[in-house]
Amino acid sequence: MTVTARLVIARHAEARCNVEGRVGGPRTCTGLTDTGRHQAVRLATRLNDEQHAGAPAFHALYAGTRLRVQETGRILAAALQLPLVIDEGLDGPRHGNADGQLWRDVEDAFQGAPETRPDRPYAAGSETWHEYLARAMTHLTCLIHRHKNQSILLAAHGETVHAACHLLLRIPAEASPAIGFGTDHTGITRFEHRRDRYGNERWLLTTLNDTTHLGARPS
Repeated sequence: MTVTARLVIARHAEARCNVEGRVGGPRTCTGLTDTGRHQAVRLATRLNDEQHAGAPAFHALYAGTRLRVQETGRILAAALQLPLVIDEGLDGPRHGNADGQLWRDVEDAFQGAPETRPDRPYAAGSETWHEYLARAMTHLTCLIHRHKNQSILLAAHGETVHAACHLLLRIPAEASPAIGFGTDHTGITRFEHRRDRYGNERWLLTTLNDTTHLGARPS
């Protein structure tokens, strides 16, 4: 099979809101921790080393708008010598009044994570999970069409990985309460668009949440 396009998504590195267990929306995200910056450097070094070893070069690098994602993207851009495009369409879920609150308080009030009741707002003014998925999937479709037959790298949120899996693997959004995808900090998820000699085409998930650049986890 011939690989005709690639989509690589790297989740942002560890942020202060993650350590504090807070909802890190656009108003309250304060960026990466020192550990997070170290993680992002390890990620950037790995991707740069892969390209020097012969991996296909990226044609474009995008990052979402929240500070932790922009900081991760800037570290990648410097290592890969690519211009960074800050893309509002890659923003994470809109949290409404939950922005800045502790996740445990939000989930206690909602009786679960946002995707457990995907048609209900989990806080005043928030998107529903299905609304987020629809928005993210529409934007990912536009990016893929814009970069047809190219390789693109996204610095994004874990939720972006979920949206990409639903879109490219054609998983119905209604399945989201019962399934999940690993999305650790700086985890790499790779998709390849492939065409066989008969003209059949499909997207393959070749890597999900690869964090080997961070080293072994303590047992």
